[in-house]
This record gives sequence, structure tokens and C-alpha cells, in this order.
Amino acid sequence: MNPIGNIPIFLSLVSEYPEEKRIKVAKNAVITAFIIVFSFTIGGNIIFRLFGITLPAFRIAGGILVFGIAYNLMKARYSHHHHPREEEHPEEEVEDIAITPLGTPILAGPGTITTALSLVGKETNPLLIAIILAIFAVICLITFYCFKYSEALSKKLPPYSIGVMTRLMGLILSIIAVQMIGEGVVEFIANYFKNF
Repeated sequence: MNPIGNIPIFLSLVSEYPEEKRIKVAKNAVITAFIIVFSFTIGGNIIFRLFGITLPAFRIAGGILVFGIAYNLMKARYSHHHHPREEEHPEEEVEDIAITPLGTPILAGPGTITTALSLVGKETNPLLIAIILAIFAVICLITFYCFKYSEALSKKLPPYSIGVMTRLMGLILSIIAVQMIGEGVVEFIANYFKNF
């Protein structure tokens, strides 16, 4: 979870939204991310076992999802030209962007979930688990304020720069997506042959 590093992605996804909706997306995204981290920190591997999910499969699915978002960004689907009016952004769309891709897999992706699982492990000390959750809560709070005040940055940039940033973030996200899928496939194959 990288508060500063995710600002350009946030700006690319919500550049056409008014301030009120940007803040709502930021708030819902970090809440979603924290709920996911909280669930995996408390539940640990039980959630994966309950649904029969493996981390490699999660990486592959997350990578495919991120690649879809990256493709839309590179095609400038999220632009002022295509979405000129506020009423064209219903509440459902705001919620969708906040949950996916921002909440997960961008903020709470395979890396964050793996970190949460690794930190807790088989730890049963409630105080240590509470400290780990508090650290993630602070990171989520920092992320929220980074997102909230990202509008000030966008106002200082020339109009065309948002379009350039959108396509650049689309390219970077597509690379991240390919890496996620690649790592997932390698781990999946390794685990498959381990069973023989």
C-alpha cells in the first residue's frame, strides 16, 4: 500500500469528478482496503481455505482486473470529453470505482494481503494483532489525505497533463497487471507440480 505512489492512479480515475465525489471515492476506497486487510489479518488463511482460493489464483484474477482498468485508461475512457457533466456519474459508478479497482486490487492487492498474512502468521497475541491493524489503519488514513488533497495538485497542472498522466498510468498499470498475472501463473504451476 503506497499512499503517494497511488496518487496518479487516483487522479487518473477521478479526474472528471467534482471535489465532493472525489472525497467520497477516496473515503470508500480506503475503508474498503482496510476492511479487506482487517479480514485477512483476523481470518488469516481461513478465508482462502474456506473458499478454496490460492494466492496465485488471486494474483492472476487481480492482474486481469487491473489490466482491464489499464486498457480503459490508455484509451482515455475516463476523460472530460467523454464525461462532461456531473450527472453522468451516478452514485453506483462512484461506489464501483472506490471498491474496484481502488479499494482492491490497487490498495489492498495480493502484496498487501500477503504482507498482512505474513505479519500475523500463527500469532495469537491480541496486542500484536492490534498493533498490526493500527499500522494499516494509519497507512489508510495517510492514503485518504493524499487522495483528498490530490485535487490541489491537479489544479496546478496544465489541462493536457491529466490526459498524459491518464495514459501513462494506464501503461504503468498494464505492466503491473502483467507482472501480477506472470507471478501468479509461475506460482500456480509450481504449486501444481508440487502436488505430484
